[in-house]
Amino acid sequence: MSGFQLFAALITLTAIFSYLNYRFLKLPTTIGVMLMALALSLGLIGLQHLGVDFEKLVIQLLKDFQFDQTLMRGMLSFLLFAGALHINLSDLAQEKFAVFSLATIGVVLSTFIMGTGLYFVLRFLEIGLSYPFCLLFGALISPTDPIAVLAILKTVKVPKSLEIKIAGESLFNDGIGVIAFIMLSAIAFKGGGVSAANVVLFFLKEAAGGAVFGLIVGWITFLMLKSVNNYQVEILLTLALVTGGYALASALGISGPIAIVVAGLIIGNQGRQFAMSKKSRANLDTFWELIDEILNAVLFVLIGIEVLFLKFTGPWFKAGLAAIPVLLLARYAGVLVPVRVIRTARSFTRGAITIMTWGGLRGGIPVALALSLPAGEEKNLLVAITYIVVIFSILVQGLTIKPLIRRFHPEL
Repeated sequence: MSGFQLFAALITLTAIFSYLNYRFLKLPTTIGVMLMALALSLGLIGLQHLGVDFEKLVIQLLKDFQFDQTLMRGMLSFLLFAGALHINLSDLAQEKFAVFSLATIGVVLSTFIMGTGLYFVLRFLEIGLSYPFCLLFGALISPTDPIAVLAILKTVKVPKSLEIKIAGESLFNDGIGVIAFIMLSAIAFKGGGVSAANVVLFFLKEAAGGAVFGLIVGWITFLMLKSVNNYQVEILLTLALVTGGYALASALGISGPIAIVVAGLIIGNQGRQFAMSKKSRANLDTFWELIDEILNAVLFVLIGIEVLFLKFTGPWFKAGLAAIPVLLLARYAGVLVPVRVIRTARSFTRGAITIMTWGGLRGGIPVALALSLPAGEEKNLLVAITYIVVIFSILVQGLTIKPLIRRFHPEL
């Protein structure tokens, strides 16, 4: 199947699922389309057991599709920019300590607790996996997925200060998580040889370098937007910023996700306020909202279809189920500690810790990171566990976060 044919099939399938969800299921679009894609995949697997082998046909058609490359080097930059575009910078500045603490201290703490907990769970289930690989899983699964989180935030009402904390954390901890994942991958697959100094230098290069690069390209784009008054040109400039900026950041060896988030904040605030007419702002918002909705829907369809490519065994399935409460505990600790540290300086709304723990959704990024690992039994196990955790997160946590928020904030 050619690239265009595959793209056409995915868009068609996503459109049909979106239509059916809107007419009948009436769930949030991302959850509804993923649920139907998952049901389709499970149905194909079931038909195979009845002698109707559609599953192999679909796998054959999609065999050249690389989920991790499509998301991490294609869709992610668009989705991060679209999310950052609507974050108010002054609101974010007020919550900067909370966002920074959650995206750094919270991620590191959660990674350690998740990795350690998984190590003992797997030992109990008599599944052999070394501690560095368990920590690697902690790194890829601990950061909340900005795509999943922002998609759900559109469907629920959350107190403004809490919404900024959740959205800001998800946008920045993704970049931090990818950096931790890269470092732990080197340790897990190459053994020792990674010193503390190397870790610090790598982190500074990736995170600080990404932020500075995003600031530079975002400001250059802002100046260009300020010099024109044509919404077609302005939209094209933002597209160039997202695609060219992410590609150049990756080529320079700095964090593309962090760069695009910073650039998106600049365009969404300075650019919208000082460089665009009312007509340009309206058209820019409409364009990026459509990009966001379409890519989100396609991504969650892909998550549902991806089950066809996974290898499951009974013990691995048990390991995935057991990893869910461990992750929730790790997430709780990763929220509790930063909140306790900064509570004297910043106020938190009722039920903030509980809502942020349960609302810390995982989506396509953890799956893509797991799939990017070198081939081997370790990869197959981690992909299976990741997939089970992600499905639980989207379907169970995603569908129950609204009543949980209403429990603490019935006025909303």
